[in-house]
Formats: sequence, C-alpha cells, structure tokens
Amino acid sequence: MMPSPKRLVILGATGSIGLNCLRCVTENPDLFRIVGLSTHHQVDLLLQQCATHKPQYAAVSGRMVSPVELLQFEQMKISLFTGAQALTDLVNAAEGDMLVNAVVGAAGFLPTLAAIELGRDIALANKETLVIGGELVMNLAAKKGIHILPIDSEHSAVFQCLMGEDPQSIEAIILTASGGPFRSLPKSEFKNVTVERALAHPNWRMGKKITIDSATMMNKGFEVIEACRLFGVRADQVRVIIHPQSIIHSMVEFKEGSIKAQMGVPDMRIPIQLALTWPRRVAADFPRLDFNVLKELTFELPDMAKFRCLVLAYQALAEGGTAPAVLNAANEIAVQRFLSRSIRFDQIETLVQAALETHKNRQHPQAEELVEADLWARSFAENFSPHSTGILT
Repeated sequence: MMPSPKRLVILGATGSIGLNCLRCVTENPDLFRIVGLSTHHQVDLLLQQCATHKPQYAAVSGRMVSPVELLQFEQMKISLFTGAQALTDLVNAAEGDMLVNAVVGAAGFLPTLAAIELGRDIALANKETLVIGGELVMNLAAKKGIHILPIDSEHSAVFQCLMGEDPQSIEAIILTASGGPFRSLPKSEFKNVTVERALAHPNWRMGKKITIDSATMMNKGFEVIEACRLFGVRADQVRVIIHPQSIIHSMVEFKEGSIKAQMGVPDMRIPIQLALTWPRRVAADFPRLDFNVLKELTFELPDMAKFRCLVLAYQALAEGGTAPAVLNAANEIAVQRFLSRSIRFDQIETLVQAALETHKNRQHPQAEELVEADLWARSFAENFSPHSTGILT
C-alpha cells in the first residue's frame, strides 16, 4: 500500500532552494502535496507556483500585496498571510507533515520554533535557525520527538556519513569549503573587491546573501555552528578544509582513524530530495559523478588570517549565549550594506567584530532574548561607521 503524500509547507519557495525543492516535488508527484508556499517579495512567481501546486495557504513577508494580486489569490481560494508575522502565521495555519525552511536569515528562526511546537519534521536550509538559537531549537526538537533534516550539502553529507554509526564514535567532522571566489586573492586586495566580483561564485548558483557569505567564509562559520548543534559535537571537533572542486561535500573521521566521505556533483536537488524522502532514497535522474572526467581532488587549510569571519564564528560559538545571534544579525546588515555599496567588502568583518565586542552576552537565552539580541545587533550594524573606530584606515 502506497503511503499518503507527504504534506509540505515551503518557506522561501521562490528562492534557489525553494525552486529546486519544487522541482523535486514535480518529479515525484505521488510522494508530496504542497499545502503552503511563501515568498519575501516575488509575488508574480509565487502566484505561478500556486497555480501549479494549488496550496491552501500562501504568505508574502517582504512587501505589500496589491489589490490585483490579492484577487488572484482569492480566485484560487488560497488564504494569504502578509507582514512581519506572515511566515509563522502560515506555519500555524497549514496542516503539513514537514516544514521546508528555505528562507534566508533570521526570518526563519521563529517559524522553525512554531513548526517544532506543532510536532512537524523540519527540512532545514535556513542555517541561521541553528546559529541564532541552536541549543534551544535542538532541545525542543528532542522534547517533541521530531527530526531536523539538513538540506545544506555539507550537513547532508555528514548526516549520510553518520547513518548507522554511533555518534560517540565521532573523532571529527570535516566540513569542506570551495574557498569561494577569493581563495587565492591576497588580503590586501579585499578593500578593492566589487559587488559584482563577490557575487561570482566559482561552483554554486545561490542567492546574493549566501554568495557574499561564501566569499567572506562567514557561511562556513555558520556551518561550523550548525554542525555542532545538529550533531552534538564540540567546536574543536569541527574542522574546515578547502576543497575547490566541491565534489566531496563533507567527511566524518572516526575514533579508530577511518574517514567516511560523501561525494557527488554539486547539485542541490540531491540533498533536498534526501531530506524530503528520508528515511527512503528515491530514484532520480540527477547528474552522476563521472570518474572518467574527474581529474583531481585537492585540499588545503583555510587562511584564518585572511578569512576573519570564519574566526569570528568560532569565537561566537565559544562564547555561546546570545553571541551567535549577534554574529548572524550583524553579518546580515553588513552584507546588505556591502551590496548597497555603503561599506567595503573588507569592512564586513570589521562591523561584525565590533558588534560582538560591544554586545553584552546572555547565557542560555530564551527565544525572546534571542530576538532582542538580534534586534540590538541590527540597530548597531545599521548605525556603525567603520571609519570612526580606528580599526580601519
């Protein structure tokens, strides 16, 4: 007997992860049913997705909806949520089996908590959820008996390497990183990096924010924090290694010295489909790794003096409490300011460091305290002038 289709709520349906998620759904129509979709501001695309997948609910979190657009949702008999609480309202209203959280930034934190409270499994691409409040989120997930399944290629790789293994046997988690577009660029040139150059990632096609985070390696720092929360390991058990080909997505080293690596072409549909179908693996026609073409796999240590954002992430993780939430929020604003050309690329790390040094940390915070720390860091970052600190010349 075929199981009933899994009911999905997809936050961030119009972004890169959301689009690939819907591709997986389209290719497996008997396995899934869409009950809720959201976008930040791409309402035209969301309307197209709603016409195709016919969800009961939708949300627009980042802009006003025009009367004409609202009428289109009404004609499709879709209940629409808008405004700052739209994502959480959507999660609470839609009777789904799984939340796919593919939004960017801190906006994904409270909807994740809401879904866990409702007892729904999470397919998580929003790494900020675990950066901001990983201890709180994982404790609540354990209490509710729900699964948090990683979509990020690196954490999906670790998840797969640990299938059937005793977590106590982990010696180290080795997260691979492409090194981004500036792996070989001297630090002295960071002040001259343009927005266009920073957005030109060599291996992955992603949204602007995560692409900039990859260029500064803050994204990898977030992934270190996420790995500690997801897999219950210490910070000194998570290592980062540069692997420019992005073929090995991450590795796990065990106590006797053996290492498992998960490999594949850089195609986000692979980890997305695994998260959606777990504990099954469902056949797909995704591209295969061709060992006749693959010429080399190379590795090098990250330059911690050059990529200070990675160092700051380890520092925030060591401090714990509200420090990771401040790290994330200050970085979000710093990236926005770089994209709008109000600060230089090399000033992203300066802004984030200043926020961490100024913030008064609180240990074992509840959700309200994490939101408060997030708001404080955003205000600090928006008003920060790197030229007045004496840090930069």
